Amino acid sequence: MSAATLEAPTAGAEDVIPARKLVGPISMGVIGLISLIFFGFNTQSGVETTFAVARRTDAFQIPNFSLPSQPTAILLSVIALALAGVAAWLAWNRRAVPWYVYAGFAFTVIGAMLTSVGAGKGSTSMQITGLLIGSVFLAVPLVFGALAGTLCERSGIINIAIEGQLLAGAFLAAVVAGYISEASGSRAFGAYMGLIAAPVAGALVGAALSLFAVKYWVNQIVVGVVLNVLVVGVTNFLFGTLLRENPELNQAIGLPRLPIPFLSEIPIIGPVLFNSNAVVYLMYIIVIVLHIMLFKSRWGLRVRSVGEHPRAADTVGIKVNRTRVRNTILGGAVAGLGGAFFTVANGLAFGKEMTGGKGFIALAAMILGRWSPKGALAAGLLFGFADALREQFGIVGSTVPTQFLAMLPYLATIFAVAGLVGHARPPAAEGIPYKK
Repeated sequence: MSAATLEAPTAGAEDVIPARKLVGPISMGVIGLISLIFFGFNTQSGVETTFAVARRTDAFQIPNFSLPSQPTAILLSVIALALAGVAAWLAWNRRAVPWYVYAGFAFTVIGAMLTSVGAGKGSTSMQITGLLIGSVFLAVPLVFGALAGTLCERSGIINIAIEGQLLAGAFLAAVVAGYISEASGSRAFGAYMGLIAAPVAGALVGAALSLFAVKYWVNQIVVGVVLNVLVVGVTNFLFGTLLRENPELNQAIGLPRLPIPFLSEIPIIGPVLFNSNAVVYLMYIIVIVLHIMLFKSRWGLRVRSVGEHPRAADTVGIKVNRTRVRNTILGGAVAGLGGAFFTVANGLAFGKEMTGGKGFIALAAMILGRWSPKGALAAGLLFGFADALREQFGIVGSTVPTQFLAMLPYLATIFAVAGLVGHARPPAAEGIPYKK
């Protein structure tokens, strides 16, 4: 048999487009078609949708504007299908799909949905700025949870215990805030002390995870699930005993807003980015710092090497298990800080299992963000937007059943992870104990 005959199958195999590269464009095409049918053709004809952009506190006002509902929804859906076609063409020709194609697709589908839902509502308008503010605020625990997962999994530890870390942070933040407020007489000071205490609770859960995963080589997924159940049990017990007997420890204490002068008055951008409380500002800072540290520093290089090839890292003097323990505790502290969102950041008292599965959505955000801090921020904002849509649809009086609206964040999670990034590769040594 000649060399040419032997090489032919290999060359032919190289011409085959991997199916995983077409998953994203095909998913986009399906979603675009659904948008055209349900948001385009199914929208009431002859009516308009009104959009409100500016707020009364803005430096200058942008007037509301109205668009013909059905033609606008159809046009946006057709554009979404065209972008899906562009993505398919690029994938077929083995070229990377630019981020702005995905962004444009998301914008057009969401625009078609908002136009359809707000059709013919009369004086009730779609509040664009309010929707964006809600998206950022609701994304806070998801971003912190995804950052925690990124820190852990980049070093090789699977962190399923994010839900427990969020819940522990929410509990301790509420208790410390209540106690300090009673002792000092200052609710604002108590709220900030609760914010400082929240990472401690998350770090303790992270320390327990690292102990069993690193020292005793227990299956990391099992340990994470057990820790989630443990934290739920402990917080429920303390809620029914300690907090019921001492209601002053569980007060609705919230962090004050910290508007940045002038910037907070810019229409759209100001209320969304520059008129929040300390937790939101901390989210931006931590995302920037962790991204620089993970990908632009020696520490980040060592962490990533431990998660990809721990034996090679060990041969050059990196303490593999010590790095994993530190990262897991740090990740737990970051998730605990996100748990403060549910109590002191929201101005709410602690309630049983109040995290509501946000830790598991944060895991999906971590995967969608491809194990990077800036990706975690983008994915968290996407899921936060899906959650904010549920509230916005309720305000405009949507005919969509409330049960479906409650499903929106979870449907967005499934579609994003399964349809768009199903081929994302985790760190190679993730979940594998390192044994010298």
